[in-house]
Amino acid sequence: MDSCNLGNQNRQELIDYSIEKNLYDCIREELIELGCPVRIINGMPDHVHFLFLQNPQKSISDIIKQIKGSSSHFINREELILEKFAWQNGFAAFSVSESQLDVVYNYIKNQKQHHLKKKGQDEFDDFIKLHGLGDK
Repeated sequence: MDSCNLGNQNRQELIDYSIEKNLYDCIREELIELGCPVRIINGMPDHVHFLFLQNPQKSISDIIKQIKGSSSHFINREELILEKFAWQNGFAAFSVSESQLDVVYNYIKNQKQHHLKKKGQDEFDDFIKLHGLGDK
């Protein structure tokens, strides 16, 4: 399984409640089309996390490039926000072992509760350290 974090350009809070379901559905459909079964998608107004099984015939970079392109195009075509939407240049992706699937799933599921207590980047950094996912 892979876990991915996409932030929108300049980390603006553009993904509000009124568009998040449509955006998550778009991402889910694109991942399925790419042969990547989805476990969960959730996020905050400035970023999205998703957990999925990577298609071994696709690189993570190609998958994310496709997700970013199709979801940006969808948001802009449907005019879901007033300004032009774009994702930030980078992304974070982690391979997740079977033993950590429940932890990562629950982390993604409870995004909004986590962010009530901590800023997004601080909470993400703590998660990385806690589960040994960063550089050694």
